Amino acid sequence: MDLSRRDFFQIAAALGLGLPAAASAASTTKRADEVTLKDIYDFKARGNVTLLHICDMHAHIKPLYWREPSTLISAPNLTGTPGFLCGESFLNYYGMKGKTLDAYFDTYMNFDALAHKFGKMGGISHMKTLINHIKKERGADNVLLLDSGDTWQGTGVALKTQGEAIVDAQNYLGVDVMVGHWEFTYGKQRVKELIEKLNAKFISQNIIGDDSFADDFEELIFEPYTVMERGGAKIGIIGQSFPFTSTANPKEFTQGWSFGLRLDTLQQYVDKLRKEEKVDCVVVLSHDGFSVDQEVARQVKGIDFILSGHTHDPSPRPTVINGTVIVIAGSHGKYVGRLDIDIQNHKVKGYEYKLIPVASNLIPADPEGDALIAKWYKPYDREFGEILGVTKNTLYKRDTFHSTFDELINDAIISTMDSDISFTPGYRWGTTVLGGDAITMDNVYEMTGITYPNVYTFELGGKQIRTLLEDIADNVFNANPLYQQGGDMSRLGNVTYDIKIGAASGKRISNLMVGGKALDDNKTYKVSSWGGNLQNAGRNLREQLIRPVYDVTAEYIRRQKTVDISANSNVRIMDYACGCPKKGSKGC
Repeated sequence: MDLSRRDFFQIAAALGLGLPAAASAASTTKRADEVTLKDIYDFKARGNVTLLHICDMHAHIKPLYWREPSTLISAPNLTGTPGFLCGESFLNYYGMKGKTLDAYFDTYMNFDALAHKFGKMGGISHMKTLINHIKKERGADNVLLLDSGDTWQGTGVALKTQGEAIVDAQNYLGVDVMVGHWEFTYGKQRVKELIEKLNAKFISQNIIGDDSFADDFEELIFEPYTVMERGGAKIGIIGQSFPFTSTANPKEFTQGWSFGLRLDTLQQYVDKLRKEEKVDCVVVLSHDGFSVDQEVARQVKGIDFILSGHTHDPSPRPTVINGTVIVIAGSHGKYVGRLDIDIQNHKVKGYEYKLIPVASNLIPADPEGDALIAKWYKPYDREFGEILGVTKNTLYKRDTFHSTFDELINDAIISTMDSDISFTPGYRWGTTVLGGDAITMDNVYEMTGITYPNVYTFELGGKQIRTLLEDIADNVFNANPLYQQGGDMSRLGNVTYDIKIGAASGKRISNLMVGGKALDDNKTYKVSSWGGNLQNAGRNLREQLIRPVYDVTAEYIRRQKTVDISANSNVRIMDYACGCPKKGSKGC
């Protein structure tokens, strides 16, 4: 929904949300919860260097709606820590108010109503205007734009152009340095081709060759770090790509490359930057995940700042551990993190930080960015613009166990494949479609647009299914963040179950039901899945259709015409690990 200027002013006035700076000049009073363009830009500038940070854009170069999770559940020892906060807990932790622009961006609360009032989020045209404003204020030679990865994948235009449209967008934004994760799912050769087109440096200290017959065996695949001068200071930036890429995604994309946290070599590069390169500030540009990077700060000494990514968390305030400052800039282009650093006598003396919401109804679009978007989308406008149906309720992606868009995908798979159970991976990227709005083919690609999209149908025994679920839960809810891969729980169609988050490994899940009947450990079930390697656990049914998930989902929506998905979860939480006030409560 696009609001006219007049409509926006009327809505903003009614809510006490404030007006853009040019329109509010005549006002002599300003309520504490009003939001203006001046408020978005406002920053207490400090020092001589500015780092701008983006992460997990997932190829969203257009403005979008993206709803934050209503449950963000963790192991009991991590409950209430940064990275495991949502809703009121998030607002309380960061000292925010419930009806501001920040609350709309940072929580699920009142999302539908505020979405209609505030409009869409992000988009490279609006990000560019914000970046230009900061560079003009600080001086372009004093600013670095750093990208923590998951940038090239996640939309139809990214899939169709094999990432090239998104690299063009990065060059337009002026990205200086990046690391990766989903980038690697284009395959090694395509990654190298895209890096050639990229104006930024692609760095990673934690990817080495593991093919003993290759020239790069046990050698670094990418430069481990880069040193850049800004504001008269030397900034050393170490790259940390996603350490679990070869297990979270099919191995064939990165065959011959070995991934890992490699904290020992990370420490060595920190020391080298300090002692040999004589840098004034050490930055780790990371795609480890927010909770993992907090553990990195406990184990690796001498890092000034970690700019995190992967887990899609917004951090309005830095987390500081052992003197290392950790920030993360949300996802989907909704935010730009601004970190001003005061460097004197070769040391960091202080900093200021702000997570800036890219409110596309308040921040004007840069025409050059709009032209870039139009250029790349034009060949696909007819396909992407097809209206498949309408949704009665909001379709969203992110949550610990259940999301409405994933339930729609599971319904489509079961209907098409005639399966007993469907599995959809707990990916955290996607989009949000508001209740009453049309569902387009572009929206479906935004949820499913991967380079290995096929839906496979196979047989699994009941005991195998139970074991698989326990293994997935152990990854998601492991008390040690270094063993978490950063996704949400796999979503299951035609299945319900109870879970105790704080129970021992292998003992979390109970009351597992398939189609309303208790799971039989000795029975063989027909299972369909996509987006992973699950089919390798069972016997493939070769006579079954193998179809791309985006085609399966689109055809189902066309048949349904109107989609009505309940927000009620198929999973019941049986303990207090999420910090909820009572047993079985939905929200955190």
